[in-house]
Amino acid sequence: MSGDIQVPLPVNEPVRSYAPGTPERTALKAKLNELASQELEIPLLVGGKEVRTGKTAKNVMPHKHGHTLATCHWAGPHEIELAIRAAKEARKEWASWRWEERATVLLRAAELLATTWRDTLNAATMLCQSKTPHQAEIDAACELIDFYRFNVQFAERLYQDQPLSAAGMWNRIEYRELEGFVYAITPFNFTSIAGNLPTSPALMGNTVVWKPGRTTIYSGYYIAKLLEAAGMPPGVINFISGDSSQITDMILSSPEFAGVHFTGSTAVFQSFWRTIGENVHKYRSYPRIVGETGGKDFIIAHASADVDALITAIVRGAFEYQGQKCSAASRVYIPDILWKVMKDRLLSEVEAIAMGDVSDFRNFMGAVIDEKAFKKITSYIDDARSSPDAEILVGGESDSAEGYFIRPTIIQAKRPDYLTMCEEIFGPVLTVYIYPENRWDETLELVDTTSQYALTGAVFANDRKAITEAHAALRQAAGNFYVNDKPTGAVVGQQPFGGSRASGTNDKAGSGLNLVRWVSARTVKELFVPPTDYRYPYMGAE
Repeated sequence: MSGDIQVPLPVNEPVRSYAPGTPERTALKAKLNELASQELEIPLLVGGKEVRTGKTAKNVMPHKHGHTLATCHWAGPHEIELAIRAAKEARKEWASWRWEERATVLLRAAELLATTWRDTLNAATMLCQSKTPHQAEIDAACELIDFYRFNVQFAERLYQDQPLSAAGMWNRIEYRELEGFVYAITPFNFTSIAGNLPTSPALMGNTVVWKPGRTTIYSGYYIAKLLEAAGMPPGVINFISGDSSQITDMILSSPEFAGVHFTGSTAVFQSFWRTIGENVHKYRSYPRIVGETGGKDFIIAHASADVDALITAIVRGAFEYQGQKCSAASRVYIPDILWKVMKDRLLSEVEAIAMGDVSDFRNFMGAVIDEKAFKKITSYIDDARSSPDAEILVGGESDSAEGYFIRPTIIQAKRPDYLTMCEEIFGPVLTVYIYPENRWDETLELVDTTSQYALTGAVFANDRKAITEAHAALRQAAGNFYVNDKPTGAVVGQQPFGGSRASGTNDKAGSGLNLVRWVSARTVKELFVPPTDYRYPYMGAE
């Protein structure tokens, strides 16, 4: 018999530097060469079996799109149905396991990723998503390790949350799995999200059908194989790629559908809500709908802001990973008095950014993910180039001949409601609006009302009164709010991540709030000596 089991205390995984001369740099370079020399054939993984359909698509390097990383099999209706069935069958055993046994799978996956699998997942992410060594390390290694370790502790806390028991009885809560399977849809931009969205419901006893991003089946496959190596039972997480609409339509039509864990576009997520609402009569229970979607993330600077800190935050916040982060700084409000001091320095820093093949560790930026993204992003730049309401201050060049490269671009908007101040671009394009120093309060209101999104934002100021005012005025404008720091880089266990408004359901990945969504609580009351007479004392004679 076991006593009071305590999970290992999680600590955030240290970030390796990959500086010249370090052993991790040498090892990662070797793994990059190894993976780049191979072309994988990636099957579907359904019920623990590899499934090949003959209908395929390719994953390529964004920075060298003539180089194919993998040929990926796509699911059709038969395979989608097989995945649903496999999840249903696996649930019977998986949900019956003690939660500690399920947790052990994730803890082992974390340890494997921290050691023997680290170079593999980092290199796969660099090649498939065009991430630099640092961006891959903080994502594919550190954040995913943290998700696996911290989620186990969050689950432990949740299971320990029990009701009071009065004399003569015992009250308890069972945190059951949902009655059905969870559909996980993961994006291209973060390997850690791809690893967390299927596993957080699985930790709580659910089984999952997982559809990875179309352009990142390659790195997703390595996550699936990592989980397999860690002992994840067959059918608990079923890995299927294919036509998004076909997969989604079939899954949302299944009576076994119990929830969706989503990161992606606002429009797609809103379509899920509509479809689920139309199908709600089909389901055993009301599905859990959890999603993180778009952002139009801001930095607002006060006249008292530190210029060096502000410039650094703008460059890193807007242009790391080519601005392809839900949290990337996309609009910046700077007072005129500060702009005069910092403009030339900021533009000079951006002009000097090194961009190219991420296998060259001297580069700060790689390529955007694919041709579709390239065309969308450059269309905003073209609009700014011809608009009387905007001016391109730096960047604006692009070239897709070898890779999907777009130079980091700063646009100055002459109106606070100009297109690129309002719409999500999801690329290395930042728009600045210069406001009169004496219109601080009005500018705070602009920040709050300009965008439909409310994901991340930052204020830079040394004046404490200004920080307090921004904190109050922007209370609903960002689910993750930063003071004197860039609006990117949330760390599991430190800054639970998520936003509201059109940015999602704010269920905070990297916290216990997210895990609550993947359980269905049952209250159990046991009375030790039940009454044997229905009459109450007040019913005695007058």
